[in-house]
Amino acid sequence: MFEISWSEILILGIVVLVFVGPKELPVFMRTLGKYAGVVRRHANDFKAQFDAAMREAELDSMRQEVDKMQASINSEVMRAGSTIDSLQQSASADISSSSTTSTTSADTALVSDSAVHPAPANTLAPPMPSPPGQER
Repeated sequence: MFEISWSEILILGIVVLVFVGPKELPVFMRTLGKYAGVVRRHANDFKAQFDAAMREAELDSMRQEVDKMQASINSEVMRAGSTIDSLQQSASADISSSSTTSTTSADTALVSDSAVHPAPANTLAPPMPSPPGQER
């Protein structure tokens, strides 16, 4: 991350040892560790807040996508429902007009059939002829 080589770390250690001194070096390192911990904790808090904000923004965008999909599906369902209603109404109209037409044509067929083939007056079977010699 900082690209510090081992030789640079060695030089830094020698400079610290010269300026701080061997007696105060453990106290200095402990203080340096505390500050490094505080900085690390603040960095982790910032990272956690940043990640939470990103998740929230991501959730908002996902929520918007879901809302768009829901609106699209609702419009498709409503369009399909209106199409079905119009088809049902046209089918009802066709059925009612065809039933009126078939009743009229059936009545016409009966009238024309009876004109061509008149029904017999007596629907009973004709009388059987008497055997010869027996008159009625």
